[in-house]
Amino acid sequence: MTHNPSSLPLKSAESQKPTAQPPYRSRVRRLNAARWRQEAALIAFFVMLGGLAFMTLANLGWAMAVAVGAYNLSLVYRLMRVASGARRQRGHAVYGLPGLIQDRQRRIRLAWGRRQRKLVELLKRYHHSAMSVPDAMVVLTPLREIEWLNDAACELLDLNRSDVGLRIDNLIRDPAFVHWLNDTVSGRGLEFQSPGDEQRALNLRREPYGEDRDLLIGRDVTALYRLQGVRQDFVANVSHELRTPLTVLAGYLETLLDSEEDTHSEMFRILTNMHQQSERMRRIVEDLLLLSRLETTRPDEEYFESIDMASLLGTIAHDAQLLSGQEQHQIMMTIDSGLWLVGIMRELHSALSNLIFNAVKYTPGGGMITIRWFENPQGQPVFEVQDTGIGIEPRHIPRLTERFYRIDVARSRTRGGTGLGLAIVKHVILRHDAHLHITSQPQQGSVFQVAFPAARAERHGSLAPQKR
Repeated sequence: MTHNPSSLPLKSAESQKPTAQPPYRSRVRRLNAARWRQEAALIAFFVMLGGLAFMTLANLGWAMAVAVGAYNLSLVYRLMRVASGARRQRGHAVYGLPGLIQDRQRRIRLAWGRRQRKLVELLKRYHHSAMSVPDAMVVLTPLREIEWLNDAACELLDLNRSDVGLRIDNLIRDPAFVHWLNDTVSGRGLEFQSPGDEQRALNLRREPYGEDRDLLIGRDVTALYRLQGVRQDFVANVSHELRTPLTVLAGYLETLLDSEEDTHSEMFRILTNMHQQSERMRRIVEDLLLLSRLETTRPDEEYFESIDMASLLGTIAHDAQLLSGQEQHQIMMTIDSGLWLVGIMRELHSALSNLIFNAVKYTPGGGMITIRWFENPQGQPVFEVQDTGIGIEPRHIPRLTERFYRIDVARSRTRGGTGLGLAIVKHVILRHDAHLHITSQPQQGSVFQVAFPAARAERHGSLAPQKR
């Protein structure tokens, strides 16, 4: 059997490798054992010193006193050196039991130094990460003073590093921002123009930070706003361009229907279906134009007026009864006739009629629809319509106000719905600073409630609710 000569030097090299360094705990045990041996040697030395004193003085008591006293002096001296080294963070080596204390102090000091370095490194990394975040971040004290801010805050909010310690509402004087900053109840966000660049749109939100700090976070949503603007312009332009040809088409279809003498012919049925679909397209175009106007414009204060809600709801209820027709729905009204509302008449008429007409459309014949107008305990004027209709599954409720969202597409088209009614309701309600709340269960009916701000309520005449 042959041997590979090249393997011999390799084995020799492996056999000559130094042994691995013992683990940390093993080193500590060895050092402690060495300290105990040093203390034992010192005790033996002082015992020998006591023996020498006994041989000299021939008195055991004095000999023991000399030995113990010398040992105690040695111990005090070593402890003083340990204390001196602890104060100076550095000292000479001490032998024996006090050396154990010194070793323990040194290990604690080294461990604490390592933790401090790690903490400093972690804080540096956190600070670097926070400064690199593209969103504006500002830490505010309870007095609204700036405690810290990142680079994005300087760019988006037009702030400087020298602004630390100043009140942010003295630096950003936008009334909407100041009002939002002082609002500690609603917890809503704020969208406004960047103080440093009017072409930028910002979305601000405030989050609790630490025990008594607030973290102000601002995000640049300019691209989102531009995208929404492109979509709104597209919808508005297409809807506007479709209005004229649809009007012409509907006019010709009406003419053909009027000229058709045989109402039972196939042509009359085809023309009737075409006319119905053209009318549906016209309603969709009108709703899209209205929705585009609601989204792209802000309500002008000059259009707000005091509205007699009892009269408005009475008119809508009469139209709902006509819509019911042969189904003969029972429409009940509980109206506080003395409670008026400051709002835009045509927008409220559109929104509230949508809610009431939907209740009629989705309630079987003979069902009951209840319309309420009252003031809640918080002083808010509230509109509510309740029906005994088919109801809505809870999973659909969060999406009801989306454009063209339908629970039952076939039923919605049969009833003449465009899928835009509740989207219009949502935008009208937002323009009046109101909130929509929907509760419903399948086969148990639905309740649509709109709560307006108390500041929009007015009192005129009678305070007692009236039933009709």
